[in-house]
Amino acid sequence: MEFTNFIDARSFLLWSAFGVALIMGAVVNKTNFCTMGAVSDWVNMGDLGRMRAWFFAIAIAMLGVVLLESFGMVSPDKAFPPYRASTLIWGENVIGGLMFGIGMTLASGCGNKTLIRIGGGNIKSIFVALVIAIIAYYMIFPFPGTDKTLFSELFLPWTRALNDASEAVSPLTVALTTQQDLGTMVAGKESAVTARLVIGGVIGLALMFVVWKSKEFRSSFDNILGGLVVGLAVLLAWYFSSNISINLDGTSHTLASYAQEWDFLAESEEGKPAEIRSLSPQSYTFINPMGQVFGLAKAGFDSAYLTFGIMAVFGVIAGSLLWSLITRSFRIEWFANRQDFLNHLVGAILMGFGGVLAMGCTIGQAVTGASTLALGSFLAFGSIVLGSALTMKIQYYKMVYEDEATFGKALLTGLVDLKLLPSSLRKLDAI
Repeated sequence: MEFTNFIDARSFLLWSAFGVALIMGAVVNKTNFCTMGAVSDWVNMGDLGRMRAWFFAIAIAMLGVVLLESFGMVSPDKAFPPYRASTLIWGENVIGGLMFGIGMTLASGCGNKTLIRIGGGNIKSIFVALVIAIIAYYMIFPFPGTDKTLFSELFLPWTRALNDASEAVSPLTVALTTQQDLGTMVAGKESAVTARLVIGGVIGLALMFVVWKSKEFRSSFDNILGGLVVGLAVLLAWYFSSNISINLDGTSHTLASYAQEWDFLAESEEGKPAEIRSLSPQSYTFINPMGQVFGLAKAGFDSAYLTFGIMAVFGVIAGSLLWSLITRSFRIEWFANRQDFLNHLVGAILMGFGGVLAMGCTIGQAVTGASTLALGSFLAFGSIVLGSALTMKIQYYKMVYEDEATFGKALLTGLVDLKLLPSSLRKLDAI
Protein backbone atom coordinates (compact mmCIF):
# COMPACT_ATOMS: atom_id res chain seq x y z
CA MET A 1 0.00 0.00 0.00
CA GLU A 2 2.17 2.75 -1.37
CA PHE A 3 1.17 6.39 -1.57
CA THR A 4 2.76 9.48 -3.04
CA ASN A 5 1.98 11.80 -0.13
CA PHE A 6 1.64 11.64 3.64
CA ILE A 7 -1.96 12.89 3.86
CA ASP A 8 -3.35 10.10 1.68
CA ALA A 9 -1.27 7.48 3.48
CA ARG A 10 -2.40 8.63 6.91
CA SER A 11 -6.01 8.83 5.76
CA PHE A 12 -5.82 5.21 4.64
CA LEU A 13 -4.49 4.19 8.08
CA LEU A 14 -7.29 6.04 9.86
CA TRP A 15 -10.14 4.87 7.64
CA SER A 16 -8.93 1.27 7.58
CA ALA A 17 -8.91 1.33 11.39
CA PHE A 18 -12.46 2.69 11.35
CA GLY A 19 -13.78 0.31 8.68
CA VAL A 20 -12.48 -2.89 10.25
CA ALA A 21 -13.59 -1.70 13.71
CA LEU A 22 -17.07 -0.95 12.37
CA ILE A 23 -17.44 -4.54 11.18
CA MET A 24 -16.04 -5.82 14.45
CA GLY A 25 -18.45 -3.65 16.46
CA ALA A 26 -21.48 -4.89 14.54
CA VAL A 27 -20.45 -8.55 14.82
CA VAL A 28 -19.53 -8.31 18.52
CA ASN A 29 -22.95 -6.80 19.22
CA LYS A 30 -24.71 -9.45 17.13
CA THR A 31 -22.84 -12.43 18.64
CA ASN A 32 -22.55 -11.10 22.21
CA PHE A 33 -18.80 -11.73 22.10
CA CYS A 34 -17.81 -10.56 25.58
CA THR A 35 -14.63 -11.32 27.46
CA MET A 36 -16.12 -10.52 30.86
CA GLY A 37 -19.12 -12.63 29.92
CA ALA A 38 -16.72 -15.44 29.02
CA VAL A 39 -15.23 -15.33 32.51
CA SER A 40 -18.68 -15.07 34.09
CA ASP A 41 -20.03 -18.06 32.16
CA TRP A 42 -17.02 -20.12 33.23
CA VAL A 43 -17.02 -19.08 36.90
CA ASN A 44 -20.75 -19.10 37.54
CA MET A 45 -22.05 -21.83 35.22
CA GLY A 46 -19.06 -23.84 34.06
CA ASP A 47 -19.94 -22.85 30.48
CA LEU A 48 -16.84 -22.39 28.31
CA GLY A 49 -18.62 -21.37 25.10
CA ARG A 50 -17.66 -17.70 25.07
CA MET A 51 -14.25 -18.48 26.57
CA ARG A 52 -13.60 -20.73 23.56
CA ALA A 53 -14.69 -17.90 21.27
CA TRP A 54 -12.09 -15.68 22.98
CA PHE A 55 -9.41 -18.38 22.60
CA PHE A 56 -10.45 -18.79 18.95
CA ALA A 57 -9.83 -15.07 18.36
CA ILE A 58 -6.42 -15.32 20.07
CA ALA A 59 -5.46 -18.36 18.00
CA ILE A 60 -6.42 -16.68 14.70
CA ALA A 61 -4.51 -13.50 15.53
CA MET A 62 -1.46 -15.38 16.82
CA LEU A 63 -1.22 -17.83 13.91
CA GLY A 64 -1.77 -15.02 11.43
CA VAL A 65 0.84 -12.70 12.93
CA VAL A 66 3.65 -15.28 13.22
CA LEU A 67 2.95 -16.48 9.68
CA LEU A 68 2.81 -13.02 8.13
CA GLU A 69 5.85 -11.92 10.12
CA SER A 70 7.84 -14.83 8.70
CA PHE A 71 7.14 -13.35 5.25
CA GLY A 72 8.00 -9.81 6.38
CA MET A 73 4.39 -8.66 6.05
CA VAL A 74 3.80 -7.36 9.59
CA SER A 75 6.15 -5.53 11.98
CA PRO A 76 5.29 -6.17 15.65
CA ASP A 77 8.90 -5.35 16.62
CA LYS A 78 8.11 -1.69 15.88
CA ALA A 79 4.67 -1.72 17.49
CA PHE A 80 2.88 0.95 19.47
CA PRO A 81 2.59 0.16 22.30
CA PRO A 82 5.95 -1.68 22.42
CA TYR A 83 4.73 -5.15 23.38
CA ARG A 84 8.13 -6.74 22.78
CA ALA A 85 10.21 -4.17 24.68
CA SER A 86 13.33 -5.52 26.38
CA THR A 87 12.20 -4.11 29.72
CA LEU A 88 9.70 -6.51 31.24
CA ILE A 89 7.35 -4.47 33.42
CA TRP A 90 5.90 -7.61 34.96
CA GLY A 91 4.68 -5.85 38.09
CA GLU A 92 2.66 -3.37 36.07
CA ASN A 93 1.35 -6.16 33.83
CA VAL A 94 0.14 -8.15 36.84
CA ILE A 95 -1.10 -5.32 39.07
CA GLY A 96 -2.67 -3.47 36.16
CA GLY A 97 -4.25 -6.68 34.90
CA LEU A 98 -5.76 -7.44 38.30
CA MET A 99 -7.10 -3.90 38.57
CA PHE A 100 -8.57 -4.09 35.10
CA GLY A 101 -10.18 -7.49 35.75
CA ILE A 102 -11.80 -6.23 38.95
CA GLY A 103 -12.87 -3.02 37.24
CA MET A 104 -14.48 -4.62 34.21
CA THR A 105 -16.50 -6.88 36.50
CA LEU A 106 -17.81 -3.96 38.55
CA ALA A 107 -18.50 -1.89 35.43
CA SER A 108 -20.28 -4.70 33.55
CA GLY A 109 -17.76 -5.10 30.76
CA CYS A 110 -14.28 -4.43 29.40
CA GLY A 111 -13.27 -1.49 27.22
CA ASN A 112 -14.54 -3.05 24.02
CA LYS A 113 -17.84 -4.08 25.62
CA THR A 114 -18.25 -0.55 27.00
CA LEU A 115 -18.08 0.81 23.44
CA ILE A 116 -20.49 -1.86 22.21
CA ARG A 117 -22.98 -0.87 24.91
CA ILE A 118 -22.67 2.79 23.99
CA GLY A 119 -23.67 1.89 20.45
CA GLY A 120 -26.63 -0.01 21.86
CA GLY A 121 -27.92 3.00 23.83
CA ASN A 122 -26.43 2.34 27.26
CA ILE A 123 -25.85 5.74 28.87
CA LYS A 124 -24.14 4.08 31.85
CA SER A 125 -21.38 3.05 29.47
CA ILE A 126 -20.94 6.63 28.24
CA PHE A 127 -20.22 7.58 31.85
CA VAL A 128 -17.82 4.63 32.24
CA ALA A 129 -16.01 5.55 29.02
CA LEU A 130 -15.67 9.18 30.10
CA VAL A 131 -14.11 8.22 33.45
CA ILE A 132 -11.75 5.76 31.73
CA ALA A 133 -10.80 8.39 29.14
CA ILE A 134 -9.88 11.07 31.68
CA ILE A 135 -7.79 8.71 33.80
CA ALA A 136 -6.11 7.07 30.79
CA TYR A 137 -5.22 10.49 29.36
CA TYR A 138 -3.66 11.83 32.56
CA MET A 139 -1.85 8.55 33.19
CA ILE A 140 0.21 9.41 30.10
CA PHE A 141 -0.04 13.17 29.59
CA PRO A 142 0.83 15.76 32.27
CA PHE A 143 -1.66 17.86 34.15
CA PRO A 144 -1.95 21.42 32.78
CA GLY A 145 0.98 23.58 33.79
CA THR A 146 3.03 20.71 35.22
CA ASP A 147 5.22 17.83 34.12
CA LYS A 148 3.41 15.39 36.40
CA THR A 149 1.16 12.55 35.30
CA LEU A 150 -0.94 10.13 37.31
CA PHE A 151 1.57 7.43 36.42
CA SER A 152 4.61 9.44 37.51
CA GLU A 153 2.99 10.38 40.81
CA LEU A 154 1.28 7.13 41.77
CA PHE A 155 3.23 4.29 40.15
CA LEU A 156 6.61 5.22 38.69
CA PRO A 157 8.51 5.58 42.02
CA TRP A 158 7.86 1.97 43.02
CA THR A 159 7.25 0.11 39.76
CA ARG A 160 10.18 1.41 37.72
CA ALA A 161 12.66 2.78 40.24
CA LEU A 162 16.04 3.60 38.63
CA ASN A 163 19.55 4.01 40.03
CA ASP A 164 22.01 6.74 39.06
CA ALA A 165 22.94 4.75 35.93
CA SER A 166 19.28 4.70 34.85
CA GLU A 167 19.13 0.95 35.45
CA ALA A 168 15.94 -0.60 36.77
CA VAL A 169 16.28 -1.51 40.44
CA SER A 170 12.65 -2.18 41.26
CA PRO A 171 11.94 -5.90 41.71
CA LEU A 172 8.77 -5.29 39.67
CA THR A 173 10.82 -4.50 36.55
CA VAL A 174 13.31 -6.76 34.79
CA ALA A 175 15.81 -5.47 32.23
CA LEU A 176 16.20 -8.32 29.73
CA THR A 177 19.11 -8.81 27.36
CA THR A 178 16.66 -9.52 24.52
CA GLN A 179 13.15 -8.57 23.52
CA GLN A 180 10.48 -10.18 25.68
CA ASP A 181 8.70 -12.18 22.99
CA LEU A 182 8.98 -15.93 23.49
CA GLY A 183 10.75 -16.49 20.17
CA THR A 184 13.59 -14.09 20.92
CA MET A 185 13.91 -15.22 24.52
CA VAL A 186 14.22 -18.87 23.48
CA ALA A 187 16.29 -18.66 20.30
CA GLY A 188 17.95 -15.24 20.34
CA LYS A 189 17.64 -12.36 17.91
CA GLU A 190 19.13 -14.14 14.89
CA SER A 191 16.64 -17.03 14.95
CA ALA A 192 13.73 -15.15 16.49
CA VAL A 193 11.44 -15.16 13.44
CA THR A 194 11.69 -18.92 12.99
CA ALA A 195 11.27 -19.53 16.71
CA ARG A 196 8.17 -17.33 16.78
CA LEU A 197 6.71 -19.26 13.90
CA VAL A 198 7.26 -22.54 15.73
CA ILE A 199 6.20 -21.38 19.19
CA GLY A 200 3.26 -19.33 17.94
CA GLY A 201 2.23 -22.20 15.68
CA VAL A 202 2.27 -24.69 18.55
CA ILE A 203 0.35 -22.41 20.93
CA GLY A 204 -2.11 -21.31 18.25
CA LEU A 205 -2.83 -24.84 17.05
CA ALA A 206 -3.17 -26.05 20.64
CA LEU A 207 -5.78 -23.36 21.25
CA MET A 208 -7.54 -24.36 18.04
CA PHE A 209 -7.65 -27.96 19.25
CA VAL A 210 -9.07 -26.96 22.63
CA VAL A 211 -11.68 -24.79 20.94
CA TRP A 212 -12.81 -27.10 18.15
CA LYS A 213 -12.90 -30.34 20.12
CA SER A 214 -16.03 -28.98 21.78
CA LYS A 215 -19.17 -30.09 19.96
CA GLU A 216 -21.07 -27.30 21.70
CA PHE A 217 -18.69 -24.70 20.25
CA ARG A 218 -18.84 -26.24 16.77
CA SER A 219 -22.63 -25.94 16.86
CA SER A 220 -22.63 -22.29 17.98
CA PHE A 221 -22.65 -19.98 14.95
CA ASP A 222 -22.40 -16.85 17.10
CA ASN A 223 -19.35 -18.02 19.06
CA ILE A 224 -17.59 -19.08 15.86
CA LEU A 225 -18.44 -15.84 14.06
CA GLY A 226 -17.51 -13.63 17.03
CA GLY A 227 -14.11 -15.24 17.57
CA LEU A 228 -13.38 -15.35 13.85
CA VAL A 229 -14.13 -11.68 13.22
CA VAL A 230 -12.30 -10.39 16.31
CA GLY A 231 -9.22 -12.45 15.47
CA LEU A 232 -9.23 -11.40 11.81
CA ALA A 233 -9.82 -7.75 12.77
CA VAL A 234 -6.71 -7.77 14.93
CA LEU A 235 -4.72 -9.45 12.16
CA LEU A 236 -5.95 -7.04 9.47
CA ALA A 237 -5.05 -4.05 11.62
CA TRP A 238 -1.50 -5.38 12.04
CA TYR A 239 -1.27 -5.89 8.27
CA PHE A 240 -2.61 -2.49 7.24
CA SER A 241 -0.62 -0.50 9.80
CA SER A 242 2.62 -2.36 8.92
CA ASN A 243 2.42 -1.93 5.16
CA ILE A 244 1.58 1.70 4.49
CA SER A 245 4.44 3.58 2.85
CA ILE A 246 5.11 6.88 1.10
CA ASN A 247 7.20 6.87 -2.07
CA LEU A 248 9.12 10.07 -2.67
CA ASP A 249 11.30 10.03 -5.78
CA GLY A 250 11.93 6.31 -5.41
CA THR A 251 12.63 6.43 -1.68
CA SER A 252 10.15 4.66 0.56
CA HIS A 253 9.18 6.02 3.97
CA THR A 254 6.91 4.67 6.66
CA LEU A 255 4.39 7.02 8.20
CA ALA A 256 6.46 7.28 11.38
CA SER A 257 9.79 7.87 9.60
CA TYR A 258 8.20 10.50 7.34
CA ALA A 259 6.76 12.35 10.34
CA GLN A 260 10.14 12.25 12.10
CA GLU A 261 11.73 13.97 9.09
CA TRP A 262 8.79 16.27 8.43
CA ASP A 263 10.84 19.46 8.18
CA PHE A 264 13.05 17.92 5.49
CA LEU A 265 10.41 16.04 3.51
CA ALA A 266 7.19 18.04 3.74
CA GLU A 267 6.57 21.28 1.91
CA SER A 268 4.37 22.79 4.62
CA GLU A 269 2.85 22.12 8.04
CA GLU A 270 -0.43 21.03 6.45
CA GLY A 271 -1.40 17.53 7.57
CA LYS A 272 1.33 17.24 10.21
CA PRO A 273 0.22 14.83 12.97
CA ALA A 274 0.40 15.81 16.62
CA GLU A 275 2.13 12.59 17.65
CA ILE A 276 4.50 10.21 15.88
CA ARG A 277 4.18 7.05 18.01
CA SER A 278 0.58 6.54 16.94
CA LEU A 279 1.76 6.09 13.34
CA SER A 280 3.67 2.90 14.19
CA PRO A 281 2.45 -0.64 13.36
CA GLN A 282 -0.38 -1.51 15.76
CA SER A 283 -3.66 -3.26 16.25
CA TYR A 284 -6.77 -2.93 18.36
CA THR A 285 -6.73 -1.89 22.00
CA PHE A 286 -9.25 0.40 23.68
CA ILE A 287 -8.20 1.96 27.00
CA ASN A 288 -5.38 4.26 25.86
CA PRO A 289 -7.42 5.19 22.74
CA MET A 290 -10.27 6.33 24.99
CA GLY A 291 -7.74 8.68 26.56
CA GLN A 292 -6.74 9.80 23.06
CA VAL A 293 -10.39 10.67 22.36
CA PHE A 294 -10.33 12.90 25.45
CA GLY A 295 -7.14 14.50 24.13
CA LEU A 296 -8.82 15.09 20.76
CA ALA A 297 -11.70 16.85 22.50
CA LYS A 298 -9.25 19.00 24.52
CA ALA A 299 -7.57 20.00 21.26
CA GLY A 300 -10.86 21.21 19.81
CA PHE A 301 -11.20 18.15 17.56
CA ASP A 302 -8.16 19.19 15.54
CA SER A 303 -7.63 16.48 12.89
CA ALA A 304 -3.90 16.47 13.67
CA TYR A 305 -4.81 14.59 16.88
CA LEU A 306 -6.69 11.81 15.11
CA THR A 307 -5.07 8.40 15.63
CA PHE A 308 -5.62 4.79 14.67
CA GLY A 309 -6.93 4.17 18.21
CA ILE A 310 -9.43 7.02 18.09
CA MET A 311 -10.83 5.83 14.79
CA ALA A 312 -11.06 2.31 16.24
CA VAL A 313 -13.13 3.62 19.16
CA PHE A 314 -15.49 5.47 16.81
CA GLY A 315 -15.68 2.47 14.50
CA VAL A 316 -16.72 0.01 17.20
CA ILE A 317 -19.41 2.38 18.49
CA ALA A 318 -20.69 3.01 14.96
CA GLY A 319 -20.78 -0.70 14.13
CA SER A 320 -22.64 -1.53 17.32
CA LEU A 321 -25.09 1.33 16.73
CA LEU A 322 -25.69 0.17 13.18
CA TRP A 323 -26.52 -3.36 14.31
CA SER A 324 -28.74 -2.04 17.11
CA LEU A 325 -30.74 0.04 14.66
CA ILE A 326 -31.01 -2.74 12.08
CA THR A 327 -32.29 -5.21 14.68
CA ARG A 328 -34.28 -2.60 16.61
CA SER A 329 -32.46 -3.56 19.79
CA PHE A 330 -31.36 0.01 20.61
CA ARG A 331 -32.38 0.68 24.21
CA ILE A 332 -31.66 3.62 26.51
CA GLU A 333 -30.39 2.33 29.86
CA TRP A 334 -29.47 4.26 33.01
CA PHE A 335 -28.23 3.33 36.49
CA ALA A 336 -30.67 1.19 38.46
CA ASN A 337 -29.77 2.74 41.82
CA ARG A 338 -27.00 4.44 43.80
CA GLN A 339 -25.09 1.20 44.32
CA ASP A 340 -25.15 0.49 40.60
CA PHE A 341 -23.70 3.95 39.98
CA LEU A 342 -20.94 3.47 42.55
CA ASN A 343 -20.03 0.03 41.15
CA HIS A 344 -19.65 1.46 37.66
CA LEU A 345 -17.69 4.47 38.93
CA VAL A 346 -15.20 2.32 40.86
CA GLY A 347 -15.00 -0.12 37.97
CA ALA A 348 -14.28 2.66 35.47
CA ILE A 349 -11.55 4.11 37.69
CA LEU A 350 -9.88 0.72 38.04
CA MET A 351 -10.10 0.08 34.29
CA GLY A 352 -8.59 3.48 33.53
CA PHE A 353 -5.63 2.91 35.81
CA GLY A 354 -5.30 -0.81 35.16
CA GLY A 355 -5.66 -0.69 31.39
CA VAL A 356 -2.80 1.79 31.01
CA LEU A 357 -0.66 0.15 33.70
CA ALA A 358 -1.06 -3.31 32.13
CA MET A 359 -0.54 -1.73 28.68
CA GLY A 360 -3.80 -3.08 27.34
CA CYS A 361 -7.20 -4.63 27.92
CA THR A 362 -8.89 -7.95 27.14
CA ILE A 363 -8.46 -7.21 23.44
CA GLY A 364 -5.31 -5.06 23.59
CA GLN A 365 -3.26 -7.54 25.62
CA ALA A 366 -5.11 -10.86 25.46
CA VAL A 367 -5.54 -10.82 21.65
CA THR A 368 -3.35 -8.11 20.11
CA GLY A 369 -0.50 -8.41 22.62
CA ALA A 370 -0.66 -12.20 22.78
CA SER A 371 -0.38 -12.34 18.99
CA THR A 372 3.14 -10.90 19.36
CA LEU A 373 4.06 -13.66 21.86
CA ALA A 374 5.11 -11.00 24.38
CA LEU A 375 5.61 -12.41 27.89
CA GLY A 376 4.09 -9.30 29.47
CA SER A 377 0.92 -9.79 27.42
CA PHE A 378 0.42 -13.30 28.76
CA LEU A 379 0.99 -12.05 32.32
CA ALA A 380 -1.55 -9.26 31.82
CA PHE A 381 -4.05 -11.66 30.25
CA GLY A 382 -3.85 -14.12 33.13
CA SER A 383 -4.09 -11.33 35.70
CA ILE A 384 -7.19 -9.84 34.05
CA VAL A 385 -8.94 -13.22 34.11
CA LEU A 386 -7.90 -13.82 37.74
CA GLY A 387 -9.04 -10.37 38.87
CA SER A 388 -12.40 -10.78 37.18
CA ALA A 389 -13.01 -14.37 38.32
CA LEU A 390 -12.08 -13.63 41.91
CA THR A 391 -14.31 -10.55 42.00
CA MET A 392 -17.24 -12.63 40.76
CA LYS A 393 -16.58 -15.25 43.43
CA ILE A 394 -16.48 -12.63 46.18
CA GLN A 395 -19.68 -10.98 44.94
CA TYR A 396 -21.43 -14.34 44.76
CA TYR A 397 -20.52 -15.49 48.26
CA LYS A 398 -21.36 -12.12 49.80
CA MET A 399 -24.74 -12.19 48.06
CA VAL A 400 -25.58 -15.73 49.23
CA TYR A 401 -24.21 -15.56 52.77
CA GLU A 402 -24.84 -11.84 53.33
CA ASP A 403 -23.47 -10.72 56.74
CA GLU A 404 -21.78 -14.05 57.42
CA ALA A 405 -19.53 -13.63 54.41
CA THR A 406 -16.93 -11.02 55.31
CA PHE A 407 -14.64 -9.85 52.55
CA GLY A 408 -11.81 -11.95 53.95
CA LYS A 409 -13.88 -15.13 54.11
CA ALA A 410 -15.26 -14.60 50.61
CA LEU A 411 -11.76 -13.91 49.27
CA LEU A 412 -10.24 -17.05 50.79
CA THR A 413 -13.15 -19.20 49.65
CA GLY A 414 -12.95 -17.75 46.15
CA LEU A 415 -9.23 -18.56 45.97
CA VAL A 416 -10.01 -22.12 47.09
CA ASP A 417 -12.71 -22.43 44.41
CA LEU A 418 -10.18 -21.29 41.79
CA LYS A 419 -7.75 -23.92 43.14
CA LEU A 420 -5.21 -21.30 44.15
CA LEU A 421 -5.36 -22.28 47.84
CA PRO A 422 -5.81 -25.68 49.54
CA SER A 423 -9.37 -26.69 50.43
CA SER A 424 -8.46 -26.66 54.14
CA LEU A 425 -8.54 -22.85 54.01
CA ARG A 426 -12.16 -22.73 52.83
CA LYS A 427 -14.23 -20.44 55.09
CA LEU A 428 -17.67 -20.80 53.45
CA ASP A 429 -19.43 -23.87 52.13
CA ALA A 430 -19.33 -24.21 48.38
CA ILE A 431 -22.57 -23.55 46.53
